[in-house]
Amino acid sequence: MCIMEIRKGGLRKKIGGLLGDLVKAFKPLADRVLVERFAAETKTKGGIMIPDKAQGKVLEATVISTGPGGRDSKGNLVPMTVQAGDHVLLPEYGGTKVVVDEKEYHIFREADILGKFNQ
Repeated sequence: MCIMEIRKGGLRKKIGGLLGDLVKAFKPLADRVLVERFAAETKTKGGIMIPDKAQGKVLEATVISTGPGGRDSKGNLVPMTVQAGDHVLLPEYGGTKVVVDEKEYHIFREADILGKFNQ
């Protein structure tokens, strides 16, 4: 049994009495990609704390899930070049912020992703 609950913190998914993560069940549409940005550095190598305002925007992320892909001019499916678990480079601006269970995620179109790091 699956029940969707709306809470102050956003949507949550309740499965068999246990609170699960809605993000695991979320599947982006078309050529969209759901990512989780890496955490910003809060200390320098020397141990000095970096204030929140001085921390730069983190441009690296992990792909959580992807859509099936976009369509070309003839209607053929163009498969995604990134997949769940990939380490990607994001643009400084863009994407749609999604907050689930107080955790922040972003949705980008695949064409907006700047590159993929080899692992």
